[in-house]
Amino acid sequence: MSFKDISQIAGSAMAAQSVRLNTIASNLANADSVSGSEGETYRARKPVFAAMLDGGSGKLHAGSRVQVLDVVESAEPLRKAYEPGNPVANADGMVFYPNVNQVAEMTDMMSASRAFETNVEVLGRIKSMQAGLLRLGEG
Repeated sequence: MSFKDISQIAGSAMAAQSVRLNTIASNLANADSVSGSEGETYRARKPVFAAMLDGGSGKLHAGSRVQVLDVVESAEPLRKAYEPGNPVANADGMVFYPNVNQVAEMTDMMSASRAFETNVEVLGRIKSMQAGLLRLGEG
């Protein structure tokens, strides 16, 4: 496997983790938003990843890159609360809160940021190895 292949794999992983971090940020930003109907309520989003198949062979191998297939809404139920004094409450006094679990989102954020940092480290090591190869040619 060439340095270019390794760089592309690490780069695709970093791009995927960036999408993951963006969806987490969106979920956390909307965690306390409220609305008067289920249809208008923000729903948590999650990215869907897949390994890219090798060239035209149609087979996965150790050097498969990752791609983001889609960002889907969570099917978890929304939280309802009886708050008749809330300005966005419906006629029954109910308001709807997003289905965002802030603890799970924070845990997912730590995992995504560590995965991103790991791939940055991979790219740093590749750069170091390439510099070492260039120094071999000097002597």
